[in-house]
Amino acid sequence: MPLTDLDLDELLAYRPEFTEPAGFDAFWADTLATARARTGPVTAELRTDTRLTAFDVHDVRFPGWNGEPVAAWLLLPRGTTAPLPVVVKYLGYTCGRALPTDHLVPPAAGYAHLVVDSRGQGHDTPDRGEGDGTQWAEGFMTRGIESPATYYYRRLITDCVRALDALPHLPGTDPARAIVSGASQGGGLALATAALAPDRVAALLADVPFLCHFRRAVRITGDGPYPEIAKYLRWHSREKEEQTLATLDHFDGVHFAPRATAPALFGVGLMDPVCPPSTVFAAYHRYAGPAAIETWNFGDHGGGHGSTPGRQLAWLASIGLTPKAR
Repeated sequence: MPLTDLDLDELLAYRPEFTEPAGFDAFWADTLATARARTGPVTAELRTDTRLTAFDVHDVRFPGWNGEPVAAWLLLPRGTTAPLPVVVKYLGYTCGRALPTDHLVPPAAGYAHLVVDSRGQGHDTPDRGEGDGTQWAEGFMTRGIESPATYYYRRLITDCVRALDALPHLPGTDPARAIVSGASQGGGLALATAALAPDRVAALLADVPFLCHFRRAVRITGDGPYPEIAKYLRWHSREKEEQTLATLDHFDGVHFAPRATAPALFGVGLMDPVCPPSTVFAAYHRYAGPAAIETWNFGDHGGGHGSTPGRQLAWLASIGLTPKAR
């Protein structure tokens, strides 16, 4: 697979100018205040049928957008007594929380691990929408795209922030040591969460993050979810183009990045056909906190593949976020 975007020297220098959408902060402050006003129970049911003798697995529900219950898995090393730093994992496009056995690396390394379902994309958290009527979409990228108020990612990002709100109610977790993480869509969601809850995030792991630099991505990407937006615009009037891009600006990692301050480790594959490297570097260069980036010269959308978890664990140790008691 060849390079899909700029070469590394160009990426290191890539710092385009951006115009933030008017009212960005107010939009998100109102969104989160509305969500938090609609409360619901946080529950964690211990599962006894997993056959995972080294881990305890809890089936979690917490209130997300509109107070609607969001599913999650909480995995803890068996015998946990003191609260642990917790890796909060957000998931890739069309991925639900799946099975506990899919999420064993962080608890095997001694961390608590909260795996947050993606509404509508998994089987356990439906997306009821906002009655916007936009069901043309063949995926999630254009659902409710006529307005920031109705766009699908308003609901999903709100769920992600509300997962942090749930941590004080969950066993074995130390909310003061929350590490937000994810790859692809999950990386974009983690970046947004770090920006919207900077006082609750101790570190960010954003691997090959999606949802960054939309205005470039939808024009140069031929693989993955971004073409859903291009197809939508192809079949709608030219007048809808700027309206659509203005909606997307409210959910773009390049606008979240300057608002996030926790130490961050990004990851990028220079042969990624789904999340062009320039879109990742655009967000990385605008990140307000201390940040490093793992660059995989021959990496596709899997970035460093099996090498990534080890690099991330080593980086967490380097900033003092280990499972050892404080």
